[in-house]
Amino acid sequence: IMERLLEQRDEIKFCVKLSKTGKETHNMIKEAYGDAAMGRSGVFGWHKLFREGRERVEDDDRSRRPSTSKTNENVSRVENLLNCDRRMSVRMIADDLSIPQTQVFEMVKENLAMRKVCTMFVPRVLSEEQKANRKAIFQDLLHQVNEEPDFLDNTAKKHCLCPPNHRQQLAAAP
Repeated sequence: IMERLLEQRDEIKFCVKLSKTGKETHNMIKEAYGDAAMGRSGVFGWHKLFREGRERVEDDDRSRRPSTSKTNENVSRVENLLNCDRRMSVRMIADDLSIPQTQVFEMVKENLAMRKVCTMFVPRVLSEEQKANRKAIFQDLLHQVNEEPDFLDNTAKKHCLCPPNHRQQLAAAP
Protein backbone atom coordinates (compact mmCIF):
# COMPACT_ATOMS: atom_id res chain seq x y z
CA ILE A 1 0.00 0.00 0.00
CA MET A 2 2.81 2.39 0.91
CA GLU A 3 4.57 1.65 -2.41
CA ARG A 4 1.39 2.52 -4.29
CA LEU A 5 1.11 5.83 -2.40
CA LEU A 6 4.73 6.71 -3.14
CA GLU A 7 4.16 5.83 -6.79
CA GLN A 8 1.12 8.12 -6.94
CA ARG A 9 3.09 10.91 -5.29
CA ASP A 10 5.74 10.50 -7.98
CA GLU A 11 2.99 10.85 -10.59
CA ILE A 12 1.67 13.99 -8.88
CA LYS A 13 5.19 15.44 -8.83
CA PHE A 14 5.50 14.66 -12.56
CA CYS A 15 2.17 16.39 -13.29
CA VAL A 16 3.33 19.48 -11.38
CA LYS A 17 6.48 19.58 -13.56
CA LEU A 18 4.18 19.44 -16.61
CA SER A 19 2.19 22.41 -15.16
CA LYS A 20 -1.00 20.38 -14.75
CA THR A 21 -3.63 21.77 -12.35
CA GLY A 22 -4.69 19.96 -9.20
CA LYS A 23 -7.97 18.95 -10.79
CA GLU A 24 -6.29 17.61 -13.93
CA THR A 25 -3.80 15.70 -11.78
CA HIS A 26 -6.58 14.23 -9.64
CA ASN A 27 -8.49 13.09 -12.73
CA MET A 28 -5.37 11.46 -14.18
CA ILE A 29 -4.61 9.65 -10.89
CA LYS A 30 -8.22 8.40 -10.68
CA GLU A 31 -8.09 7.20 -14.26
CA ALA A 32 -4.77 5.42 -13.79
CA TYR A 33 -5.36 3.83 -10.37
CA GLY A 34 -9.14 3.47 -10.19
CA ASP A 35 -10.36 2.43 -6.71
CA ALA A 36 -6.80 2.39 -5.37
CA ALA A 37 -6.31 6.08 -6.22
CA MET A 38 -5.48 8.63 -3.54
CA GLY A 39 -8.34 10.76 -2.30
CA ARG A 40 -9.00 14.21 -3.72
CA SER A 41 -7.66 16.06 -0.68
CA GLY A 42 -4.49 13.94 -0.68
CA VAL A 43 -3.82 14.64 -4.35
CA PHE A 44 -4.43 18.37 -3.91
CA GLY A 45 -2.29 18.49 -0.77
CA TRP A 46 0.69 16.81 -2.41
CA HIS A 47 0.16 18.87 -5.60
CA LYS A 48 0.47 22.03 -3.54
CA LEU A 49 3.58 20.80 -1.72
CA PHE A 50 5.35 19.90 -5.00
CA ARG A 51 4.27 23.19 -6.58
CA GLU A 52 5.87 25.00 -3.62
CA GLY A 53 9.19 23.22 -4.23
CA ARG A 54 9.09 20.00 -2.27
CA GLU A 55 11.19 17.24 -3.82
CA ARG A 56 10.76 14.23 -1.49
CA VAL A 57 7.77 11.93 -1.97
CA GLU A 58 8.29 10.21 1.41
CA ASP A 59 6.51 11.45 4.53
CA ASP A 60 8.46 13.78 6.79
CA ASP A 61 9.88 12.28 9.95
CA ARG A 62 7.72 13.05 12.93
CA SER A 63 8.71 13.33 16.53
CA ARG A 64 6.69 10.60 18.13
CA ARG A 65 5.70 10.42 21.73
CA PRO A 66 5.35 7.06 23.39
CA SER A 67 2.18 5.29 22.38
CA THR A 68 1.25 4.71 25.98
CA SER A 69 2.05 5.93 29.45
CA LYS A 70 1.19 2.56 30.95
CA THR A 71 4.70 1.50 31.87
CA ASN A 72 5.52 -0.62 34.91
CA GLU A 73 7.24 2.41 36.42
CA ASN A 74 4.12 4.57 36.04
CA VAL A 75 1.88 1.83 37.45
CA SER A 76 4.17 1.71 40.50
CA ARG A 77 4.07 5.50 40.84
CA VAL A 78 0.25 5.48 40.74
CA GLU A 79 0.14 2.63 43.27
CA ASN A 80 2.49 4.49 45.63
CA LEU A 81 0.35 7.63 45.47
CA LEU A 82 -2.80 5.64 46.19
CA ASN A 83 -1.15 3.81 49.08
CA CYS A 84 -0.29 7.19 50.61
CA ASP A 85 -3.74 8.69 50.08
CA ARG A 86 -6.63 6.56 48.83
CA ARG A 87 -8.83 9.66 48.52
CA MET A 88 -6.85 11.02 45.55
CA SER A 89 -8.90 11.40 42.40
CA VAL A 90 -7.78 10.21 38.98
CA ARG A 91 -7.41 13.85 37.97
CA MET A 92 -5.17 14.62 40.96
CA ILE A 93 -2.97 11.61 40.23
CA ALA A 94 -2.77 12.50 36.54
CA ASP A 95 -1.77 16.08 37.38
CA ASP A 96 0.83 14.98 39.94
CA LEU A 97 2.46 12.45 37.63
CA SER A 98 1.90 14.24 34.28
CA ILE A 99 0.11 11.21 32.85
CA PRO A 100 -3.18 11.39 30.87
CA GLN A 101 -6.26 10.78 33.04
CA THR A 102 -7.46 7.96 30.81
CA GLN A 103 -4.17 6.13 31.33
CA VAL A 104 -4.33 6.63 35.11
CA PHE A 105 -7.91 5.32 35.17
CA GLU A 106 -6.90 2.21 33.20
CA MET A 107 -3.92 1.58 35.50
CA VAL A 108 -6.09 1.88 38.61
CA LYS A 109 -8.83 -0.33 37.20
CA GLU A 110 -6.88 -2.95 35.27
CA ASN A 111 -3.36 -3.10 36.69
CA LEU A 112 -4.13 -2.34 40.34
CA ALA A 113 -7.59 -3.97 40.36
CA MET A 114 -9.12 -1.09 42.32
CA ARG A 115 -12.37 0.78 42.05
CA LYS A 116 -13.77 3.94 43.56
CA VAL A 117 -16.05 3.42 46.55
CA CYS A 118 -17.50 6.64 47.95
CA THR A 119 -14.42 8.85 47.86
CA MET A 120 -11.71 6.24 48.24
CA PHE A 121 -10.01 3.82 45.91
CA VAL A 122 -10.21 0.39 47.43
CA PRO A 123 -8.77 -2.88 46.21
CA ARG A 124 -11.29 -5.27 44.70
CA VAL A 125 -9.43 -8.15 46.29
CA LEU A 126 -7.14 -7.64 49.25
CA SER A 127 -3.49 -8.60 48.89
CA GLU A 128 -1.94 -10.96 51.41
CA GLU A 129 -0.13 -8.02 53.04
CA GLN A 130 -3.40 -6.09 53.40
CA LYS A 131 -5.17 -9.14 54.83
CA ALA A 132 -2.39 -9.65 57.40
CA ASN A 133 -2.47 -5.95 58.34
CA ARG A 134 -6.24 -5.98 58.86
CA LYS A 135 -6.05 -9.20 60.85
CA ALA A 136 -3.44 -7.67 63.16
CA ILE A 137 -5.54 -4.52 63.68
CA PHE A 138 -8.69 -6.50 64.45
CA GLN A 139 -6.85 -8.84 66.81
CA ASP A 140 -5.49 -5.79 68.65
CA LEU A 141 -9.00 -4.30 68.87
CA LEU A 142 -10.41 -7.61 70.07
CA HIS A 143 -7.70 -7.84 72.73
CA GLN A 144 -8.51 -4.29 73.92
CA VAL A 145 -12.24 -5.07 74.06
CA ASN A 146 -11.55 -8.23 76.09
CA GLU A 147 -9.22 -6.38 78.48
CA GLU A 148 -11.44 -3.32 78.89
CA PRO A 149 -15.19 -4.03 78.47
CA ASP A 150 -16.09 -0.31 78.14
CA PHE A 151 -13.46 0.25 75.40
CA LEU A 152 -15.94 0.63 72.55
CA ASP A 153 -18.24 2.93 74.54
CA ASN A 154 -15.34 5.16 75.56
CA THR A 155 -13.92 5.23 72.04
CA ALA A 156 -17.29 6.18 70.56
CA LYS A 157 -17.63 9.06 73.04
CA LYS A 158 -14.08 10.33 72.36
CA HIS A 159 -14.27 10.21 68.59
CA CYS A 160 -17.88 11.14 68.02
CA LEU A 161 -18.38 13.34 64.98
CA CYS A 162 -21.66 14.66 66.33
CA PRO A 163 -22.52 18.31 67.00
CA PRO A 164 -21.03 19.70 70.28
CA ASN A 165 -24.33 19.69 72.23
CA HIS A 166 -24.85 16.03 71.34
CA ARG A 167 -21.31 15.22 72.56
CA GLN A 168 -22.18 16.80 75.91
CA GLN A 169 -25.29 14.65 76.15
CA LEU A 170 -23.21 11.54 75.41
CA ALA A 171 -20.63 12.49 78.01
CA ALA A 172 -23.34 13.01 80.63
CA ALA A 173 -24.94 9.66 79.87
CA PRO A 174 -24.01 6.81 82.31
